[in-house]
Amino acid sequence: MISNKMSQLLERSAAMSNMYTEGARMKALYGVENVYDYGLGNPNLPAPDIVRETSIRILNETDPWYLHHYMPNNGFIEAREKIAASLNRRFGENYNIDNIIFCTGAAGGINCVLKVLMDPGQEVLTFAPYFGEYDRYADNVGCTLVAVPANIPTFQPDAAEMAKYITDKTRAVLLNNPHNPTGVVYSAETIKAICDVLAEKEKEFGHAIYLISDEPYRELVYDSVTVPWIPDFYKNTIVAYSFSKSLSLPGDRVGYLAFGNDVEDFDNIVYGVAVAARIMGFINAPSLQQLVVAECCEETVDISFYDRNRERLYAALTEYGYEIAKPQGAFYMFVKTPVDDKIFAQKAKEYRLIVTPGSGFGCAGYVRLSYCVNYSTVEGSLPAFKALMEYFKENK
Repeated sequence: MISNKMSQLLERSAAMSNMYTEGARMKALYGVENVYDYGLGNPNLPAPDIVRETSIRILNETDPWYLHHYMPNNGFIEAREKIAASLNRRFGENYNIDNIIFCTGAAGGINCVLKVLMDPGQEVLTFAPYFGEYDRYADNVGCTLVAVPANIPTFQPDAAEMAKYITDKTRAVLLNNPHNPTGVVYSAETIKAICDVLAEKEKEFGHAIYLISDEPYRELVYDSVTVPWIPDFYKNTIVAYSFSKSLSLPGDRVGYLAFGNDVEDFDNIVYGVAVAARIMGFINAPSLQQLVVAECCEETVDISFYDRNRERLYAALTEYGYEIAKPQGAFYMFVKTPVDDKIFAQKAKEYRLIVTPGSGFGCAGYVRLSYCVNYSTVEGSLPAFKALMEYFKENK
């Protein structure tokens, strides 16, 4: 018999599980080409050729014992050196191996950081809508996720509103930029305002408030938009990065954490994350992938593939009457629904559309579309989206 806590988690995670099972069921029933699945953020693009080529070369050239043995929990030294050098070159940092910890994707890294920073009963702040697993991450360490309400329609966080939600229990802020599920990129002005409030609150409460910047979509941006480098604005920033999206490697579970030298209690936090990786069972990030991504860390997938989907989908849906904050990054679109988002998502299935209710992201009244799909899926889905909107207009 499973625990009561796990029973509750299963119920809360049902929507995520259904994205897998419902898509498979409908595709088996109607045929893959006749189902328009915008449910999962599972990149349709393969990894760049250089990733495969580098993997083969490392496998052929590296001593098998060295490649597959335990290394420091923080990761291979030479891999961390290359990541640090890349960040120094791109963002003007002064990192070395001590500033970088390899982790099992950004998710694994964030869980380890929260394990180090949070005591039960404390609070981690985020902004609605937010990635639906954040509250599970908080629950894993016994703390509470507090969501600042969404700033509609721009979805740029309101720093003044955020200030109302920070208490003496707040120990961390979890920020995702570029953003899942909206595709919005938080501007430098937004980031500065957030960081200014956090600096004031640190003084008010007399303790550090760490800003955990979750950045798996940093390289996926459009229209020449620039993603602010948050350590430039706030010393107590911890960057969590994943290669799942920039290199299309979600199944490989590899990323890193970057800690600035000015992060308060730097030595204990970095050491604590290494210990957390062991006690939480991650041990270390996959050894082969550490060496591969370290050599490919400035490569990306063909972003124009996603941009084409973005432009076509946005133009068509807004023409049909849908309201959308045009995404500037990632590969998500957050669409306002004319009815309850769960009702909308259920009705969409009748048109062979799979979308994700925004209530699962802490923002009801919207659905998320993951447009990391084939262009044929986008084109094929447009008549269905049009007919769906017409249905709701006719049945107000």
